[in-house]
Amino acid sequence: MDQLILGQTLSFAGDPFAEGPGAARHHARGGVLVRDGRIVAVGDGAALRAAHPDAAVTDMGARLLSAGFVDAHVHYPQTAIVASWGKRLIDWLNSYTFPEEMRFGDPAHAAAVAENYLDLALAHGTTTMCSYATIHPESVDAFFAAARARGLRALAGKTCMDRNAPEGLRDTAQSAYDDSRRLLEAWHGVDRLSYVITPRFSPTSTPEQLMVLGQLWREYPGCLMQTHLSEQTDEIDWVKGLYPQARDYLDTYEAQGLLAEGAVFGHAIHLTPRERARLRETGAALVHCPTSNTFIGSGLFDMAELKAEGQRIGLATDTGGGSSFSMLRTMAAAYEVGQLRGRALHPSELWWLATCGSAGALRLDDRIGNLAPGMEADIVAIDLASTPAIAQRAARANNLWEALFPTIMMGDDRAVAGVWIAGQRRG
Repeated sequence: MDQLILGQTLSFAGDPFAEGPGAARHHARGGVLVRDGRIVAVGDGAALRAAHPDAAVTDMGARLLSAGFVDAHVHYPQTAIVASWGKRLIDWLNSYTFPEEMRFGDPAHAAAVAENYLDLALAHGTTTMCSYATIHPESVDAFFAAARARGLRALAGKTCMDRNAPEGLRDTAQSAYDDSRRLLEAWHGVDRLSYVITPRFSPTSTPEQLMVLGQLWREYPGCLMQTHLSEQTDEIDWVKGLYPQARDYLDTYEAQGLLAEGAVFGHAIHLTPRERARLRETGAALVHCPTSNTFIGSGLFDMAELKAEGQRIGLATDTGGGSSFSMLRTMAAAYEVGQLRGRALHPSELWWLATCGSAGALRLDDRIGNLAPGMEADIVAIDLASTPAIAQRAARANNLWEALFPTIMMGDDRAVAGVWIAGQRRG
């Protein structure tokens, strides 16, 4: 049976960074018609109701209907260590991340954390996420099994590390290739799941490991490849010492066949001119992780200049280095970083980053990230008056953006009034 979800609707006909807020499409009394897990029509709610009188109606009132949020960079195994105190990147890995990831060889533990993470993400309106697992194949199986059970479009990969990590968290070049290939063949394309080739970052992979993962990517070019790039200055110095022959940090990947369309680089804060030029030329994606970048003191991502020069950019929580599971909080942090950079991001730009932009970074913008006919019906309903503080500010709004911005800056999971996954209500 067709279903019609009524409420305010927000979608995008273009990129507001290039076209301004006019790239958005808003219906104050709108509706979304869903059939067989896909969006059939978006428009005036009364007109859709009249044209489809047999559709099952869910009336969300004045709540805002949007594509579900897309979190383009997350570490689900770090769920339990989110908001741990006082470390920078390398100390964070050694003090918190590596001890926690050692536990994921236990399938029961991996399954419990995957279930918990996905429930938290859904409660915050995130309907697609791209996650790192651990070196353990069990951690990938657990994440994909839990995501499949929920009907999610989700992406993940085994994190590969063959040096500069505890013995229990190191694989080898060959086992990284073998495990990744086996997991890829088992999960990629199953229902709404995608495998991502996942070296953690150059400091924890030898050139030999990066080389075989580049070979694997050439063998399966339909997959994405994700890793980290230029997150902190001391990390960059570490890379220089480990790869003295490389022109820069990006070259440690480029030399091994890990720079191409479909590469997804987390953080990318401290980029050289050559790196910026090559990222743009290849069509690789950068993922802005603002709560993580401020929480562990990494730096301020240059959104305005990177977008102006044509980079492909998404947005992400980066939990657990990031300090929130909420893409609303992540948008707020992106706004604050933009202010410190001298360019206040408009609410339309922030919302686009968390939906269309992140979908584009993951090469999924033909399927998710927007309310448009033919797209998969991953939808979130947002209450624009979810708390007294937000409600009193939104009541003074003169337009959509003034009504939405308080929720971006102060909203949390209380603002998420409904979640649909492929047309099925999940919250």
